[in-house]
Amino acid sequence: MDAPSAPQLTAFLGYQQIAHGPRESVLAELRRRQDNPPAIVFDDHSGERVELEAAPGCGTPCPAEADIAGSTRHARGVGRPRLGVVAREVTLLPRHWEWLSRQPGGASVALRRLVDDARRVYADRDAVRASRESTYRFLSTVASALPGFEEAARALFAGDPARFAEQTRDWPEDVARYARHLSANSWATTPEQTA
Repeated sequence: MDAPSAPQLTAFLGYQQIAHGPRESVLAELRRRQDNPPAIVFDDHSGERVELEAAPGCGTPCPAEADIAGSTRHARGVGRPRLGVVAREVTLLPRHWEWLSRQPGGASVALRRLVDDARRVYADRDAVRASRESTYRFLSTVASALPGFEEAARALFAGDPARFAEQTRDWPEDVARYARHLSANSWATTPEQTA
């Protein structure tokens, strides 16, 4: 089973990176600085913006942070909690349900096995897609006004690292470096690209 790693965050103020590291370290730096306008913080894995409450004396966690943390928790539902099983709705055609009902262990076991197999088979393709999406989220937030943004985005999704590097070469150093970091897995060749 995959163990989640501690999230690494990076904070930007304009085009300058002002903090990087674990959540608490970035939060401490933001509290120390008290910039106005506030910095924009990104998750290094997903490229998504992370809202941190940097007000001093807020305590741990601050209300805004508690809301974010709470939104990722799932209500306890049907299943075996010690395994972390979460019940959700799945819609399938009758022929799919018939096939699943004939599988050893039943539909749930068969579906878990199919998902695990697909995760292994498509891991490289999924990593490329995730890297491109995280890079684009960052670029569209910080670099959308920079020259070459649209061409860089096209190169990113086309899997063209040379053109991406060319379009980002004259960007502010911190923005270009972080974009390279996020896009590191974007350039792998997937089966669809070789077909």
